[in-house]
Amino acid sequence: MSDIAIIGAGSWGTALALTLADLGHAVRIWAYEPEVVEDISRYRENRIFLPGVRLPDSIVPGTDLGAALQGCSFVVSVMPSHACRRLYERMLPYLEPEMTLVSATKGLETESLLRMSQVIRSVVTQRFSPRLAVLSGPSFALEVARKDPTAIVVASEDLDVARLVQKNFSSGSLRLYASSDVIGVEIGGAVKNVIAIAAGVIDGLQLGHNSRAALMTRGLAEMTRLACACGARPETLAGLAGMGDLVLTCTGYLSRNRSVGIELGRGKKLAEILGSMRTVAEGINTTGATLELARRYGVEMPITYQVQRILQDQISPRDAIRELMDRALKDE
Repeated sequence: MSDIAIIGAGSWGTALALTLADLGHAVRIWAYEPEVVEDISRYRENRIFLPGVRLPDSIVPGTDLGAALQGCSFVVSVMPSHACRRLYERMLPYLEPEMTLVSATKGLETESLLRMSQVIRSVVTQRFSPRLAVLSGPSFALEVARKDPTAIVVASEDLDVARLVQKNFSSGSLRLYASSDVIGVEIGGAVKNVIAIAAGVIDGLQLGHNSRAALMTRGLAEMTRLACACGARPETLAGLAGMGDLVLTCTGYLSRNRSVGIELGRGKKLAEILGSMRTVAEGINTTGATLELARRYGVEMPITYQVQRILQDQISPRDAIRELMDRALKDE
């Protein structure tokens, strides 16, 4: 068994901590919020981000990054994408070459358009070349925590690293598949959140299954075009990190991004929606970054474009759909 640090104590970080602790690993979880540390220490529950789920005593919470990282074999980062660079810069003095770094954050850095593994590598290579993997796929935190059967993907440019994580993180309820397509896994995990906002808009407008099916299928086509332009393999987008995560996020009631879209479809403004949310809906920031990345590679992404216009209150949801339907006809 290994010492594992989880950096980020939101719902997904907490669910991963529980899964790994149940496997017998010694788990330390770092939280930004002192009240989360207090809740886990006193009540053995993350009452803010994953209420109702009991956490074993083998999960040790804290706000000290150095203490969390000391002597760990695996470091799993589960912070919001906008905090990734800043946190890794703080973590850098405590990281060691023998550690395996695992990114479980889905998103793009808005300023640089870098994927999370690229952000991490750009920071860590100031000291050493990291052993790095990414984790993605259809995985609502609450369902993982209650041990519903779940399958996800771990990808690394070094397939041996991916298989090491696969071996150490897989359980009777969480099955990991190994891949070497880091680009495809990360682009799929990031861009599906954008399409999920669009799916929520359809539900908020009370449109039917035809509309949702068309949106998800054409959304997958957009995801695949962009990922392949960036160097991914198309079959990755047909797998768990692409279609699998897209189906979950576009249809599940636990999807934060879909929930944002539902409220937009009902006529609420983004500022009002954000004011009522404690957790991050990654798709909001990812939408603009995705469009910029698409422009860089000359990739057409009409759904993503309309989502951005809705988010910026430049067009109503119904008019955005009308523009999509009135586009020039073409072959599939």
